[in-house]
Amino acid sequence: MSYRPYQRITRRKSRKIHVGRVAVGGDAPISVQTMTNTPTTDVAATIAQIRRAEIAGADIVRVSVPDEESTAALAKIVPEVGVPIVADIHFHYRRAIEAAKAGAACLRINPGNIGSPDRVKEVIRAARDHGCSIRIGVNAGSLEKHLLEKYGEPNPEAMVESALWHAALLQEHDFHEFKISVKASDVFLAVAAYQLLAEACDHPLHLGITEAGARRTGTVKSALGIGSLLWAGIGDTIRVSLADEPEEEVRVGWEILKALHLRHRGVKIIACPSCARQGFDVIRTVETLERRLEHIEVPITLSIIGCVVNGPGEALMTDLGLTGGGAGRHMVYAAGRADHTISTEEMIDHIVALVEAKAEAMRDKTALPEAAA
Repeated sequence: MSYRPYQRITRRKSRKIHVGRVAVGGDAPISVQTMTNTPTTDVAATIAQIRRAEIAGADIVRVSVPDEESTAALAKIVPEVGVPIVADIHFHYRRAIEAAKAGAACLRINPGNIGSPDRVKEVIRAARDHGCSIRIGVNAGSLEKHLLEKYGEPNPEAMVESALWHAALLQEHDFHEFKISVKASDVFLAVAAYQLLAEACDHPLHLGITEAGARRTGTVKSALGIGSLLWAGIGDTIRVSLADEPEEEVRVGWEILKALHLRHRGVKIIACPSCARQGFDVIRTVETLERRLEHIEVPITLSIIGCVVNGPGEALMTDLGLTGGGAGRHMVYAAGRADHTISTEEMIDHIVALVEAKAEAMRDKTALPEAAA
């Protein structure tokens, strides 16, 4: 069982491009991205971090390549991971060419920042020759000088003008495999820029609230900014920018998509905030279950409710449920029906086992669902 959304989101129509094997835009599922923070030249550490992000559900991972040693390392990293790699480039056009040759699936650049028209043409040729797409990355904190002079400050109009100017440079060379981001750390500025850009073009859009902050602050800002845009149908791929580990960015990204019924992956826990009626420690139980069920990939809903006031009703709408009872025994629900009771001491291991068994049964029946809801 699962929740049926009362409102379905109608997504903005955009062109479809590819980042390696991952389609972005059009009718493709909204993909989740993150970025490594290890020195790229530390090949083993970077590979390990990418693999952790993959396990968490990353569709695409970005890697910074600030120097020639980093692009050399990229050639060793790409064959060892399963996700497409985006090479993050700033100013040095040769790094973009090297990254394309090293196996990057996408180049994150600002065409206007990498030099003369001839250099832009060289980068486009390298991207085309090696099957790379491009992300035009506009940031409120690094707008071109002429735009700051024109507008007086970073604003949505300046960001969109920058984005469309960079896009025109690529289109002049008949290159259309690109997506655009217009990020800012201010939620209102970022959302307004994306709304304006979405109206001005059909290019696929990469969403993000840049430099959002630590886990709690960054999650809230990203959920508000990215979530409101997705709710409006805007956005084709997302990155939650946290001062935290990349895999945590991926988990938050997935929670945003799951909350909006745009994609489904892993265990969705519906839990009460707990009160004096609770028959067990709901908060600690949910914390433990979230940690122990991170490895589950198939979409499963689980309700954890501390008492019988809302427990049976929530269990009607979830695959599995647990409702607090008296005398240290609690009711376990399966497919919306009361099934059996379990003691407080046994319940966490028992619920984990039930979820794992259901996940295994679902994997046996069908492949992992990846399509948008």
